[in-house]
Amino acid sequence: MPKFNEVKKQVLECLHEGCVLHESRSDIDIKNLLEVGVISVEEVAEIIRRSRGNEYESSPHHMDNNIDVHVIKTRYQSAQWYIKWYFIEPDAVFISVHK
Repeated sequence: MPKFNEVKKQVLECLHEGCVLHESRSDIDIKNLLEVGVISVEEVAEIIRRSRGNEYESSPHHMDNNIDVHVIKTRYQSAQWYIKWYFIEPDAVFISVHK
């Protein structure tokens, strides 16, 4: 199981360096506010930066159990946020970024 601090550091580096992709999915305007521009990369980085280990979980990707999917559920500016992604080097691939 990946360690939260290592995963957090890696995703923040990806966001900072622009190594960001988005997984294709339905309801993109609701489920991935980063991809549609409702929230910025900087805001997502700040939400992740403020998150704690007890707000993090990971599990194997449903289509490839060799890939860990990472989830942060945290409060930021009076809203509950759900951020879900995985890594395909050198990128972080975001599945969900929503309230």
